[in-house]
Amino acid sequence: MAFLSPDTRVLKIRDFRNFIIAKFCLTFATRTLGVMVGWMVYEHTHSAFSLGLIGLSEAIPFLITAFFAGHVADVVPRKSIVMVCSIGYLLCAVGLLLVRWKFAWVTAQAGLLPIYLLIFLTGIVRGFYAPAHGAFAAQLIPRELMVYASVWNSISFDISAVSGPAMGGLVYGFAGPIAAFGLVVVFASAACVLFARVASRPLPDQTRREPMMQSLREGLRFVFTTQELVGAFALDMFAVLFGGAVALLPAFASQILNCGPQGLGYLQAAPAVGAILTSLVLAANPPRQNAGRKMLFAIAGFGLCMMGFALSTTFWLSWVFLFLSGVCDEVSVIVRSTIVQLFAPEHLRGRVEAVSKIFIGSSNEIGAFESGTAASLLGLRRSVMAGAGVTLLVVGTAWYRLPRIRHLHFSASGIAGEKK
Repeated sequence: MAFLSPDTRVLKIRDFRNFIIAKFCLTFATRTLGVMVGWMVYEHTHSAFSLGLIGLSEAIPFLITAFFAGHVADVVPRKSIVMVCSIGYLLCAVGLLLVRWKFAWVTAQAGLLPIYLLIFLTGIVRGFYAPAHGAFAAQLIPRELMVYASVWNSISFDISAVSGPAMGGLVYGFAGPIAAFGLVVVFASAACVLFARVASRPLPDQTRREPMMQSLREGLRFVFTTQELVGAFALDMFAVLFGGAVALLPAFASQILNCGPQGLGYLQAAPAVGAILTSLVLAANPPRQNAGRKMLFAIAGFGLCMMGFALSTTFWLSWVFLFLSGVCDEVSVIVRSTIVQLFAPEHLRGRVEAVSKIFIGSSNEIGAFESGTAASLLGLRRSVMAGAGVTLLVVGTAWYRLPRIRHLHFSASGIAGEKK
């Protein structure tokens, strides 16, 4: 049974343990919020394009702030940034609760504008949180355990991504939106408390006196001259940008599968269920040999799953395809996150994380906008099929054009290298 016995050494590090539990709570809150906002907007408009605007409302401020936030994460204590951003998420959740509960007349007068404005604010918060969070996590564990830390970080994220949407959909469906928004506030508050219990870490001295523009140029130069980094970022970005269908799930749930908000919660959770089970296996057997090839095959599998989902007309078959997409995506995520942790020098870590999040994090929201726009033009199924086809084309191109990704492996000591 050693194959299914996860390596738990990183969990014995107190600060890392508190960190991933806090991450669980914050991800639970944000994912639950995403389900509720998506259903509320679609219930109000019955428009796939309106669902896409949710993603765009967060992506624009995220893109504006994230790159500069990478410099901030290399010159300001990263724990401080994480704490401030966690409180920011909490305040945005409280704002949405109040708009839905006490100030419904605001949306009656202004439509969905107040909701989009609050989502816009969460994009600013996430722009600062994402690079600081990733850089701070890398400071909590030794280098030789980074591949295992990537797995456990992913497990924490995936479990919250399962329980958040499922719980949000059930609470929204059975107890109403006010109770669901209250649940978000509780978990966001818990995240703030747990992050506060993680000890701060010092920053490398050489980054403190560096001018911002020089700092930004140095970070970009490093990323774009490292094929392993830029290749991993680009692959994941295009897969999510064109291949995903998460933003359209409310429309699929309503128009094709007829499963309501409860069923939507289960659909939202399906990819994360697959990701969790995959993570538990990878916690004992992390992808080391042929890691690059495994990532390429996994992204191709993700595209095929999206094609299957687009063609399905039954709830459980759709759920299975989403589940399998989570299995494939998890392999890709763990390989990519390990590449970032191993290749980024400590004094550049915030900036490398920022570029990573710009490539990958923004693709979720811009992909949501692309999905909504494509669905309004092509229809739900055709838009997902077309996006999945683009994903397969990108993987095929990368196989031939990025040999260092194709031959990438991780050594037992945690040092990345090209397989000979």
